[in-house]
Amino acid sequence: MRRFQQKQENSDSTGEINISPLIDVVFILLIFFIVTTVFVEETGIDIDKPRAATQEDLEKNSILIGINPAGGVFYGGREIGAGGVRAVVSRLIRQEEMPVIIQADRRTPTATTVEVMDEAKLGGAAKVFVSTTNE
Repeated sequence: MRRFQQKQENSDSTGEINISPLIDVVFILLIFFIVTTVFVEETGIDIDKPRAATQEDLEKNSILIGINPAGGVFYGGREIGAGGVRAVVSRLIRQEEMPVIIQADRRTPTATTVEVMDEAKLGGAAKVFVSTTNE
């Protein structure tokens, strides 16, 4: 009987739960969510968008091009000019079909906005939108 009691005492002391596999699973899930998250690349400039009575939300995965009041055209925080829009759009459309969203300031000349829209369509964009606010 003594042996049986000794074995029972030893098994009680080793009754700990190993959580290292749980930590591994949590890290793998964290990596999965980080990799699959869609990152939206902003234009890099502050825009005062024009107001519109009707508007709709678009996909998060889109090409954002900003136009400041002086007529400068920006993508990803750097100035590309209206002539650089076609190259940027065609490069990004090759990877995946995405709409182009133009974020033009309300004081931006209309001619610049139309020129950027034309360049985006010449770059291969099937859908080109102008971003507005309803505030």
